[in-house]
Amino acid sequence: MASPSDPAPAPAPAVVTRFAPSPTGSLHIGGARTALFNYLYARRHNGKFLVRVEDTDRERSTDDAVRAIFDGLSWLELFADDEPVFQYSRADRHREVVNDLLERGAAYRDFTSAEETGRLRDAAKAERRTFESPWRDREPGVDDLSQPHVVRFRRPLPGQVTVDDEVQGSVSWSNDDLDDLVLLRSDGAPTYNLAVVVDDHDMGVTHVIRGDDHLNNAARQSLIYDALGWTRPAFAHIPLIHGPDGAKLSKRHGAQAVHEYAAMGYLPEAMRNYLVRLGWAHGDDELFSDKQATAWFDLSGIGKAPARLDFDKLAHVNAHWIRLADDDRLAKMTLDAHLARGHALGEHDEARLLRAMPFVKDRAKTVLELADQTVFALKIRPLAIYDKARPMLTGESGERIARLRNRLALFASWDVFALEAELKVFAEEEAVGFGKIGPAVRAALTGDSVSPDIARTLAALGREESLGRLDDALQQTI
Repeated sequence: MASPSDPAPAPAPAVVTRFAPSPTGSLHIGGARTALFNYLYARRHNGKFLVRVEDTDRERSTDDAVRAIFDGLSWLELFADDEPVFQYSRADRHREVVNDLLERGAAYRDFTSAEETGRLRDAAKAERRTFESPWRDREPGVDDLSQPHVVRFRRPLPGQVTVDDEVQGSVSWSNDDLDDLVLLRSDGAPTYNLAVVVDDHDMGVTHVIRGDDHLNNAARQSLIYDALGWTRPAFAHIPLIHGPDGAKLSKRHGAQAVHEYAAMGYLPEAMRNYLVRLGWAHGDDELFSDKQATAWFDLSGIGKAPARLDFDKLAHVNAHWIRLADDDRLAKMTLDAHLARGHALGEHDEARLLRAMPFVKDRAKTVLELADQTVFALKIRPLAIYDKARPMLTGESGERIARLRNRLALFASWDVFALEAELKVFAEEEAVGFGKIGPAVRAALTGDSVSPDIARTLAALGREESLGRLDDALQQTI
């Protein structure tokens, strides 16, 4: 008869990975990279990518954190192949496995009080030995069983446990150095290491890819796998992400949570590109598509040293993907950035941004910079001309601007390259360098001293708006 702890799992793909966050805060960049590595490895091997919310810590787990995690995964477009699993809902299954371990002799009930356990643990530490419960080799009586107690794993002694890690190599621990971890708390709640083993087994997980801060857990979890007669998954413990200074990533290094990067104007495809390259390499390739990442990603490319967050490199990657992005999509994102800054939505704002996008996106590193560079396009006529520019729109300079306006009104093509040529010819005919004309034209077209070059500004505004703004500016100076 099959053990109740070992139901025959359904036929599974060759590779099943999982991302298992704890909902105690936002999805941080380190967790996002772990999710991405799991996602890419599953996709590379035509497997399944799963998500499990490890919410057994009821005091710290919150619904807001759960939403933040899934919002972050959704923004990064890392979608699981099955519905998410919530670990807390599986507590009965975890207790069932503990009962099986008790029957196998691989676990025991420990009736030592918390105070006495603390005293014994302190004594063991002072004597530089591993804490061991006095109940390890003691059979409880009938009266004992009615008392509060925990259930501990009985680690095999003597011996050692070895984990052949896909990133860290072969790592071994002496069983003498590992204590008998608690499997069930006195209130019947399962502990982390037990729940992880049971859930990974039942979900058919074949590869556990996670941060190397879990490497010691792999030793304990491997012993539980072995005690249950279950096949261990392959482990791959990836180095953590450090700040630019090499120290552990913290708030002082800047943005940590995924939603912060979204708010700062980074594109999800840029974040995926940057994150996968953060601690993993494919030759010297820095910029690559999702398709390439999926085809190339493998665990052998993960380095053993911590990766360093580099905001300049992230900005470079983001600028690349902005240049390649669809103008309509960028216009919508840029409009959202303007609205977040308090801009009052105008009827034609999205159309204006869409027209301007081809002329500004190759100079922006973030969507916020796109918003900065498109302020001129959303201004409402008549524009207020800043004081220093007013003299440039009067006298001989004003007459020259008027001639340019009339010339442009007859101009058939509003193509940016044709406009560049036309402006050059106009300056030559006026016998002045365009530097003498440009500031006044820019002030008339934008009400400011900052905008793309004049040809791009004209093309971005369109013929009717450009001529109208020039007319307004000249009218204000009469």
